[in-house]
Amino acid sequence: MGKIPPSFRSAISNPFLRRPSSLVPAEASQSTVTSSAKPHYLPKKISNKKPSQVSGKVKETQNSDSSKTAKALTIFKSPSLTDAKNVFNSMIKSSKMLNDPRFYNTILQSYTSISTVNDSVAFLHHMKKTSPSFSPDRSTYHILLSHSCKTPDSSLAPVHQALNLMVSNGINPDKATTDIAVRSLCSVGRLEHAIELCKELSLKHSVPDTYTFNFLVKQLCKSSALSTVYNFIDEMRTSFNIKPDLVTYTILIDNVCNTKNLREALRLVSVLSEEGFKPDCFVYNTIMKGYCMLSRGSEAIDIYNKMKEEGVEPDLVTYNTLIFGLSKAGRVKEAKKFVGIMAEMGHFPDEVTYTSLMNGMCREGNALGALALLEEMEVKGCNPNSCTYNTLLHGLCKSRLLEKAIELYGVMKSGGLKLETASYATLVRTLCRDGRIAEAYEVFDYAVESKSLTDVTAYSTLESTLKWLKKVKEQSPTI
Repeated sequence: MGKIPPSFRSAISNPFLRRPSSLVPAEASQSTVTSSAKPHYLPKKISNKKPSQVSGKVKETQNSDSSKTAKALTIFKSPSLTDAKNVFNSMIKSSKMLNDPRFYNTILQSYTSISTVNDSVAFLHHMKKTSPSFSPDRSTYHILLSHSCKTPDSSLAPVHQALNLMVSNGINPDKATTDIAVRSLCSVGRLEHAIELCKELSLKHSVPDTYTFNFLVKQLCKSSALSTVYNFIDEMRTSFNIKPDLVTYTILIDNVCNTKNLREALRLVSVLSEEGFKPDCFVYNTIMKGYCMLSRGSEAIDIYNKMKEEGVEPDLVTYNTLIFGLSKAGRVKEAKKFVGIMAEMGHFPDEVTYTSLMNGMCREGNALGALALLEEMEVKGCNPNSCTYNTLLHGLCKSRLLEKAIELYGVMKSGGLKLETASYATLVRTLCRDGRIAEAYEVFDYAVESKSLTDVTAYSTLESTLKWLKKVKEQSPTI
């Protein structure tokens, strides 16, 4: 990957652009690198994906499980019940795993993936009859249940068929059964059926646990009016004594914040307290995010102060949310003060912190100051990400610093970074405005080749820009 271009260094090293004091007090930083260290500018590998929180060992296990599943799905090549029976008959003659239920469940799982519910049930009967040592367990019937929930049926008849078969064989549905059915139905967009079945199973067998209940609340929040969500919660409370917990209220608060209904969010916080729950850091962060999205920095600070008063310790997300909101509202100086505060509390700036500050500085027209932060990130041991570069690229173009924008684009290209829609459009328009049409086409080619944007989006932006440029030239031939 490339290092900082020389012209970038001249801008960064300008004493009028770089202040002696850092965003983070020198004594507070634990990751400071000496000034003699060679900057890398780009990390060795930049990913556009969110960092995984899964350990290598778990990933290895998941990959192993995936390969096993893929192998299992190749057992049957035809949905024909007769062919499936023949394949099974030949398998049990040579298999040494006849006493392992997982062996039969894997075979059943494979067949259900390509067959109908009725044929899957018939195949299960054949397995039991052909291999007396096989005794279906709860997992076996859950395979049939999940399959029945995903069938394209306008009713719950196939689901009831699987449940009745389960009960008739002495296995009553439990909380896990409800959860599997609910999630399977929702995975194919049958939320109303999921709620209907949840209530039915609650009456006849087992009420859902909090995980299933909160899953349904979250699904309802995505597609239904708030009154519908509240009615569902009230009905589950009165009919089945299922009470909302802290997670439930957090889901509700996040939902109303996303719809910019902050008054309702604060009311829910009061209800939460009345129910005996203490708002945690995540709840406060959610409300703070809502205010920040509306550029209401003062209210976000009020929430921060309330957290402190309630004895809730702010975390890195709290400070990053606050810094983002203040920067977005044009209050970069205040945002920088909170960078110092977060460092004093043991939370050091990351790529999100720096990108938020860069965004705010670019909004103020201080793109060169934002550019200076790029090297400071590296000195502090913080690697910029794709969003960081796109934010800075957009800001440089807006400030008419085209040459520096082109250099930054070159570094992004060498690093294989994708262009975001806004930064791509701004760069293309700036190039066209400067009469550098060929370079605009080159940026278009890279956007398409790197799959940064769809072909239609990339071309539409370029085409509309060229039409605008043609119209301007016709009106003002001297331009």
